Amino acid sequence: MRPFRKQITFETTSRVGKRNRYKPKTHGTKPPHQLSQTTTISTSVQGARRLAITKQHLGGKLGSPSARTILSVVHDMGCIQLDPVNAVAPSHIIVLWSRVGNFRMADLDKLLWDEKKLFEYWAHQSSIVTTEDYPLYYSMMRRYPESFPKPWGALWKHKVRRWLTGHAELRRTMLRELKKGPLLLGQFEAHARTRRGGSGWSSGSDVSSMLFHLQMSGEVMVVGHQGNQKLWGLTEDFLPSWAEKKELTEEEIEHEAVQRAIRALGIASSSEIAYHFLRGRYRDLEKTLAHLEEESMIHRVRVAGLDEGERYIHDLDIHLLQSLDSDTWEPRVSLLSPFDNLICDRARTKTLFAFDYVSEIYVPQDKRKFGYYVLPILWGDRFVGRIDPRMDRRNEKLLINSVHAERLAADKKVDPSMIGKKIEQLADFLGAKEVVYTGRVPSAWRSSLR
Repeated sequence: MRPFRKQITFETTSRVGKRNRYKPKTHGTKPPHQLSQTTTISTSVQGARRLAITKQHLGGKLGSPSARTILSVVHDMGCIQLDPVNAVAPSHIIVLWSRVGNFRMADLDKLLWDEKKLFEYWAHQSSIVTTEDYPLYYSMMRRYPESFPKPWGALWKHKVRRWLTGHAELRRTMLRELKKGPLLLGQFEAHARTRRGGSGWSSGSDVSSMLFHLQMSGEVMVVGHQGNQKLWGLTEDFLPSWAEKKELTEEEIEHEAVQRAIRALGIASSSEIAYHFLRGRYRDLEKTLAHLEEESMIHRVRVAGLDEGERYIHDLDIHLLQSLDSDTWEPRVSLLSPFDNLICDRARTKTLFAFDYVSEIYVPQDKRKFGYYVLPILWGDRFVGRIDPRMDRRNEKLLINSVHAERLAADKKVDPSMIGKKIEQLADFLGAKEVVYTGRVPSAWRSSLR
């Protein structure tokens, strides 16, 4: 039988929080609160939405579009998914633009390739992550393929081990080639002759499959880009000397990753935590949650109006949740990538925001409801519509194929001119000289979006 849980509404006192053995820097946090493990916090759906948006850097004023701000955003979100679709701009570019405004690509490149404070690795998908978090990934690299996400299954891991054993000579050859310097995929000697020999992890060649496995095991890393092509190098040659190669136990990784996921989400259920950050790698999530709750690092939250399932908030974010009930919270208008961290969990998006979003990139054109590369419109703490844009780079135009308003847009008293302004800001960031509305626009918004 579960113990009686006291209900509170933020009347708390501060304490000095416990620390993990591995603890990356936190940014702008306040002292945690003295709450017992049997305390449950109550909040509204609006409060939960606002906390999620604030933790995702989508509330309040935009920060300065500097390298420091970019690094802070990636740290707080844990990871930013990489995706090759370039109908508007690569997903990670839109994700960052939504949070920091018109940043300079040179600043992101500097963080990735010069200062090496960021690097590419697999978090909840292929992502940009912080080098500060290298101990988390290093430990999983050392245990690859055993550390790969659960959904792939034991059979898949057996297949990986068998494939790597059968291609041991290819591995040695590729590592030997990389000792001479970084290479693009097509520059490896074996790429052309194994082009149609893909193993299931890549549609290209045995070389591209091997690069995937070598990256996952930490032997190679992406050290630059030439156009859309990745430049590969030996990790021992390009990983900065200050990156901490500390092997953590599975329990330590999970202890840290669960906290990072909760902090990035604001308030989250166990299924939402499992889907975020190190997706599918949580070995014993319920045990970890119980342990963190026992330490008063996390607390249960009851969100009025949602189901009675267990949800959690990090101790460090209680003060922030309290402040969002006041008039000090500053909403803004944002256009989000289809792969944005706020909406990548479609079930959570529908539950928390009552917004049903499905990416239609792989849906046949005649069956699409909203469009190919649809960007949701976030207005304050609600989604009020979506746009289907395409960047015409040759003619330097941002084409808006269609604009769709949600039913609640009228109730929210949406000012369409602010949406139009945000679309113009996106066009300016992408280098477009003109925004062209080529398709349908809601009648109530038509005078502002033209």
